[in-house]
Amino acid sequence: MNALKYQTIIKNGQLSLPPLDLPEGTVVEAILLIKEATEMDETDYLLSTEANRQHLQEAIESLKNPDSYIYVDAANL
Repeated sequence: MNALKYQTIIKNGQLSLPPLDLPEGTVVEAILLIKEATEMDETDYLLSTEANRQHLQEAIESLKNPDSYIYVDAANL
């Protein structure tokens, strides 16, 4: 028996997988492991509100300007 593992998200009630290089007529047995709905990826959480998205975008833009960097000497902390 061979195994393949893919992680995907249900969209419009459908499960989609990438094309599989299997011969026509291959019998496949699928087991779905469903993550808890309360689990949220950190990135998804940070982008979950318009205010957070705007704040992150501004922070990313500020990184393009080295003059705005704040340098800290760890020896003085």
